Amino acid sequence: MTSPAAALTQVRDRVDYALQAFLGSQRDVLLAAGDELLPGFEAVSGLLAGGKRLRPAFCYWGWRGAGGPDGPAIINAAAALELLHAGALVHDDLMDASDTRRGRPSLHRQFEAYHAGRRWHGSPAAFGTGMAILLGDLLLCWTDAMFHASGLPGGALRRGQPILDLMRTEVFAGQYLDLLGQAAGDGTLESALRVVEYKTTKYTIERPLHLGAALAGVEPGGGLVAAYTGYGLPLGTAFQLRDDILGVFGDPAQTGKPAGDDVREGKHTVLLAIARARATSPQAAVIDRYLGDPLLDAAGTAEVRAAIAGTGAVAECEAMIGRRVTEAVAALAAAPITGEAREALTALAVAATARDG
Repeated sequence: MTSPAAALTQVRDRVDYALQAFLGSQRDVLLAAGDELLPGFEAVSGLLAGGKRLRPAFCYWGWRGAGGPDGPAIINAAAALELLHAGALVHDDLMDASDTRRGRPSLHRQFEAYHAGRRWHGSPAAFGTGMAILLGDLLLCWTDAMFHASGLPGGALRRGQPILDLMRTEVFAGQYLDLLGQAAGDGTLESALRVVEYKTTKYTIERPLHLGAALAGVEPGGGLVAAYTGYGLPLGTAFQLRDDILGVFGDPAQTGKPAGDDVREGKHTVLLAIARARATSPQAAVIDRYLGDPLLDAAGTAEVRAAIAGTGAVAECEAMIGRRVTEAVAALAAAPITGEAREALTALAVAATARDG
């Protein structure tokens, strides 16, 4: 039986190698314009050095489950999804005014400090914002570049392109719904789950699986694609629910972000939607006092954690995770896929929802 760690590492290490090779080729392109581009390249390289590589893993095993053979070309194509993800993270951190990502300053903060340290003209914050926009856009452009240079046949790439495009459109929709929720204050469970579906579920698991299947020649609307959806949608929700819990209760050493960051940023997560619906008046007062407070400190984090836990929202989210993982694994039972891919996808269901962040 494939272990959760093995299901990830046997793809992750190869994706890391593919990304390093791609970045090496792009470094020369950037530096041809001038050595001033080096800090931007190094910042992007640092961001890409972290991460579990979940999206490439689901794409790869989606391909293998559809009968696609192992080889460097599918690894290259799958690795392109990590560039898409990194670009989305850069923009997401900018929109949320996040200070850290993967244990390091977020890119807009890095370049804000870079400007300030050199005592340049103008606003350091504006410079950081501009660089984050540019670098996020660059990563989105590189997604197509790496995908089309993967080595897969032209016919396969043409089948996959519409799904790659759909991923980008859907994650935009999810990002906007998330932004709208923070601005308009719609804290209902229904609205939180809709954000999850478009910002995380489809983009992280369902569409990478569909992309792998399409690249292998599977037509849309078939039994395998339906099985991947039956697996991907509940698992994607479980993945985000785990992230919701870690966003409030996680260890910064494991999550790479400060404790209570979701509360500080005013995220209307499923966890918070459940907590607010169940809260007593005193519990609701604590949650409302700190939600969206950029100055939330350790003492405030401890208060809001106690209030949320006291509503039973954490236990309910844990139960939801368990139910959805069970549903996802059950969907694989009748799926027309190879045994190795079935084992790997079953293991990935555990890896994607692990408590360690």
